[in-house]
Amino acid sequence: MSTIKSHEHWSSRTAFLFAAMGAAIGLGNLWRFPFVAGQNGGGAFVLIYIGFVIVFGMPLLISELGIGRRGQKNPISTMQTLSKDEGRSQKWQFIGWLSIAIPLLSLSFYSVIGGWAIYYIFEAGLDNFSAIDGVISKQNFDGFVASPWRLFAAHTVFTGLTILVVSRGIKNGIERIVKVMMPALFVLLIIMVINSVLTADIIAGLSFLFSPDFSKITPAVVAMAMGQAFLSMGIGVGAMMTYGSYMPKNYSLAKSAATIAISDTLVAILAGVAIFPIVFQYNLDPSGGPELIFVTLPVAFGQMPMGYLLGIAFFLLLFFAAFSTAVGMLEPTVAWLSDRGFNRVKMTLLAAGSTWLFGIVFVLSYNYWADVRLFPMTPILKDKNLLELADFVITNIFILLNAFLIAIYVGWIMARKSMVEEINLTDGLIFKSWRFVMRYLIPIAIFIIFITNLK
Repeated sequence: MSTIKSHEHWSSRTAFLFAAMGAAIGLGNLWRFPFVAGQNGGGAFVLIYIGFVIVFGMPLLISELGIGRRGQKNPISTMQTLSKDEGRSQKWQFIGWLSIAIPLLSLSFYSVIGGWAIYYIFEAGLDNFSAIDGVISKQNFDGFVASPWRLFAAHTVFTGLTILVVSRGIKNGIERIVKVMMPALFVLLIIMVINSVLTADIIAGLSFLFSPDFSKITPAVVAMAMGQAFLSMGIGVGAMMTYGSYMPKNYSLAKSAATIAISDTLVAILAGVAIFPIVFQYNLDPSGGPELIFVTLPVAFGQMPMGYLLGIAFFLLLFFAAFSTAVGMLEPTVAWLSDRGFNRVKMTLLAAGSTWLFGIVFVLSYNYWADVRLFPMTPILKDKNLLELADFVITNIFILLNAFLIAIYVGWIMARKSMVEEINLTDGLIFKSWRFVMRYLIPIAIFIIFITNLK
């Protein structure tokens, strides 16, 4: 392989793992996985999900990190260089473009939701959940999102904090924040779990999450579990390829991928253990999504002794998960621009400024443009506002497309020798199994998820 001018490297394996965990652990871990698991077979769904994480998620994660480390550049330059060294078409750099466009576009609406977490930290701190019921909590949330100025301010603060971290680079920015934020995330999560065990209806919560109901396992539920396995690990978003480019050669790809996968799954499961006992203790509705986090839980916090402290802890936890993912979303674009010789601070402002500006569209999608529906004649899209539409298209089309192309590239385009060297495995049974999964099973699985999601 030709010599490639390298950029920064992680100062330690721990720093890399914290950053990669942060990129993988996001809002979906804290609200989507627990709800989806509880409503779709409980323990049966969890077992299927874990199986897919091991069989599909980890091989893809190893591949994306491996591509990044082998290229030692931003996603676009990496794909250009690797395709040249492999004697393949430069059209494969399309993977690199997707790996930059997807996180940049995603950040424009992700920062709006991340801003909700910031707002609710202050709501909890001011004890505004005290003695509220479900109706008042719903009115408070609806009033918040109906206010373009409050949403705009929260979106701006969230984006500004992301700029502050990414502009300082890998060692002085991203490493410093994740070394504090990720341990704090786990500590807060453990505090929430302990609270649920001691004070909430832990039996009902565990039953909701883990009682296996195989009668609910349908082909659609299996496809949902596969999709959750892909999406929850941050695959196909560009962050892992970019973070992989900062990995020294002495870091084990397989061990790193396993650590990231275990941590990501553990957070999702612990989040369910923390949340649902509280929900059942106070006879609330365990509905999914923003309703559960921003409407249902504040009612519970308002009824607890010193509940505002637990509310602060929970929304800090939510913010940490959202923010560490946002940093991973912004870095691929900044790395690409920085590798081209531009000043990192200026390029961070340019990249994040574009997401902030575009994010105003999604701020307005909850108030002035709340009734706008771009595809009113399409059943699967007709009820989605602008933010929900963008999320659906990115998640169910572009991320899956990028993961599919990565599997094809690694499985069929790159030489066997290249990946043997990068993964640091002998060309034996383990490597052959990994390559078989990348060549056949993952492309088929992604195709199934794609078709199921668009029905």
